[in-house]
Amino acid sequence: MPIPRGLCCLIALCVVSTPIYPELSLAAVTSSGQSFPSKPLRVVTGGAGAGNDFAARLVAQGLSLPESLGQQVVVDNRASGFIPAAIVAKSAPDGYTLLFYGGVVWISPLLQDNVPYDPQRDLAPITFATNSPLLLVVNPKVPATTVKELIALAKSKPGALNYASLASGTATHLATELFKAMAGVDIVRVPYKNGATQLADLIGGQVHMTFGTGGAVTPHVKAGRLRALAVTSPQPSALFPDVPALAASGLPGFQAGSKYGMFAPAKTPAAIISRLNLETVRVLRKPDVREKMLGSGLEVIASTPAEFAAMMKSDIALLGKVIRDKGIRAE
Repeated sequence: MPIPRGLCCLIALCVVSTPIYPELSLAAVTSSGQSFPSKPLRVVTGGAGAGNDFAARLVAQGLSLPESLGQQVVVDNRASGFIPAAIVAKSAPDGYTLLFYGGVVWISPLLQDNVPYDPQRDLAPITFATNSPLLLVVNPKVPATTVKELIALAKSKPGALNYASLASGTATHLATELFKAMAGVDIVRVPYKNGATQLADLIGGQVHMTFGTGGAVTPHVKAGRLRALAVTSPQPSALFPDVPALAASGLPGFQAGSKYGMFAPAKTPAAIISRLNLETVRVLRKPDVREKMLGSGLEVIASTPAEFAAMMKSDIALLGKVIRDKGIRAE
């Protein structure tokens, strides 16, 4: 997928092409006398019950089947933040300790000091697994029914519009700062400590707009309490089929959302990375897995390692600029 020239947040910019899995890579594992895997695997992720936990468990179940890796794959829940990535970065590069986690892996070092790993140096991408796009929604009293109208309104009244977001450095915050930077508009941030109060004020008209998760804002869109202008996936989303992509609505290349992917420690043999990619992508592309992911607000991506690495590199470069320009730090 071409990497856009815009910025992104918890947010990936690439078009995933159909991966090719060379048989030679798999043959290398057996020809070298190795038998991978020969024991159970551990997949480290964030807190139980979160989106990364749900997706990690679906993938782990599929990988544990005899026709896949044929070894038990155990999900290991750890505190959120950069802790899961730090654990895997320091693990043996043998393919038995993996990371299934979101964009916090490569965004954390941009937002705070003393993160104990370098995402590009210490982790080996396996696959960009899923993406959960956001919806750009406005209060119905805002006189804009399209993204272009919203941008025109913001440009005509600098600083008059405001937006709701959660803590500094979160997906909703960074998505809107990306929007402002790409559109060249001045929209004032109104921070909130919890999503319920944020939504109540948005519906009540105290704030004008936000980038929200589908689960949080869709019921209010259907009820007419909010107006959806665009989805942040690069193309129209199966999750929101009636909502246009923001990238096609005046800001080419815009993409934002919660992304989840699988990593191994750096220096894991290429043949093992190839095997893990092959089996993980097979699991993700199963119709029942896709259906369950969509039901939980996740679109399956299932990229190659190279595509995942390219997306992550672009995110680091582009988000790093907006974070530096705005002086954004994690709260």
